[in-house]
Amino acid sequence: MKTTNSNIVYKEEGQGETLILIHGFCGSSDYWNNIIPKLSESYRVIAIDLPGHGESKGHDSVQEIDQYALDIKDFLEELKIEKLTMFGHSLGGYITLAFAESYSQYLNGFSLIHSTGFSDSEEAKEGRIASADKIDKDGIDSFIDGLVPKLFAPGNVESLKQSLKDVKNIGYGTPAGGAKNALNAMRERKDRTEVLANTKLPVLLIAGESDQLIPPDKTFTASGENITQVVIKDAGHMSMYEAPEELGNAMLTYLKQV
Repeated sequence: MKTTNSNIVYKEEGQGETLILIHGFCGSSDYWNNIIPKLSESYRVIAIDLPGHGESKGHDSVQEIDQYALDIKDFLEELKIEKLTMFGHSLGGYITLAFAESYSQYLNGFSLIHSTGFSDSEEAKEGRIASADKIDKDGIDSFIDGLVPKLFAPGNVESLKQSLKDVKNIGYGTPAGGAKNALNAMRERKDRTEVLANTKLPVLLIAGESDQLIPPDKTFTASGENITQVVIKDAGHMSMYEAPEELGNAMLTYLKQV
């Protein structure tokens, strides 16, 4: 792992055009471990730990999606990266859309993986508050134990026990403050479906057929010649664990068009 003055810790493999991979809530760059080897055969792949997640614990005061996006812009400037393709999973997708809205000059294209342009519903906002309260009351480990099984397709919970264990272990490493700040950022984020509808950049939208958190219809809010939509069968919210071969192939196929 490497670090920068912006306190973002990251891993880097491969050479060529730059790809940035952004993990989801209570995740880390390790979410992409099954995907990086395939991508890094042809590309320079950088997977970051978001502020308040993984090893990027020195800057866990971020409470807005726009601030995560700004931090990533500063990170890119520090590494002197002028052009890239960005892939964002879940929370990472919300950040990717904010980045595309404000800093599109950096992007060759972008992708939402198990994510959406919609803002939180009122019910979802209440759920974010309840989650923060649970972290306060019971601690991050108990919260993660309840969260992780919901991230996987019901049919994969038993068959992918090691993957669930790996995802839980990553989640346990999330500082409580970082998790609560991310919950606040997700709760307060604005609707960015218009960013998807109006962009001229090549976009890849990936949904899990059995995603219990963000079903395909919430991901596929835009269509057009520049929009590629992919449904990954037998996957929930975590195709990088549930169907890494299919996810990797979809990403590579898209990258040939960028």
